[in-house]
Amino acid sequence: MGRAALFQMTSGIDPEANATAIVAAIREAKAGGAAMLFTPEMSGLLDRNRERAAGHIVSEAEDRVLAAACAAAAREGLWVHIGSLAVRRDEGGDGRYANRAFVIAPDGEIRARYDKMHMFDVDLATGESWRESNAYAPGNDVVTVETPLGRLGLAICYDVRFPALFEALGRAKCDVIATPAAFTVPTGKAHWHLMQRARAVEASAFVLSAAQVGHHEDGRETYGHSLAIDPWGDILLDMGGERAGLGFVDLDPARITEVRAQLPSLANRREIAK
Repeated sequence: MGRAALFQMTSGIDPEANATAIVAAIREAKAGGAAMLFTPEMSGLLDRNRERAAGHIVSEAEDRVLAAACAAAAREGLWVHIGSLAVRRDEGGDGRYANRAFVIAPDGEIRARYDKMHMFDVDLATGESWRESNAYAPGNDVVTVETPLGRLGLAICYDVRFPALFEALGRAKCDVIATPAAFTVPTGKAHWHLMQRARAVEASAFVLSAAQVGHHEDGRETYGHSLAIDPWGDILLDMGGERAGLGFVDLDPARITEVRAQLPSLANRREIAK
């Protein structure tokens, strides 16, 4: 498989600044021997002020963060997974955006796209209230793509709470599943490590979770703790909850074979009668 780089970010309200950080991370990941770089959810713009954010949310073709990432991937010859960007949809007509992940090949071309399926609509005990579905339309498709790290399955943040998606990715025999995130601190403390490890065990796959961290320009605080987890559920990398930066992890394909032989849950799975 090879080496993966996880970019833990503190994205802000200026897409140009976020693009600059991503381009620098692509360069650093390549220098560090990574085969692929992973960034968090909403890498290009994290702004809870929807009126202010609206001026920066454009179509894929116009998105300067995506263009910068594609150009840098081609320049460095590196695979890049952009955890997600907010983009205008070409379809739908209801005014909502897509929360969309991108897998970029070393030639700078987009090899896969995934729109977040599950919307974070919740009122937390802390008083925080989120209605993601007001601004974003959910996706419908399970997406996998072949990469140097093996077959990569795509999910985004809140998706991690819905095992059916990961069951589908497990049936697709994914070697790695990306779960980029911008988790709140209360939900992160309670559930982040637990759910990421559970999804790795269920799918018998590596899980790579690049996360947003710290205090952001729009006033929110995110949990961080970007993770790399092996198919047995062991944590290979935890980047902590204090600062942004780049982390590296080496993925051994033999570990997948070993775990699936020891615990063949994918082979033993049966359909449950409804």
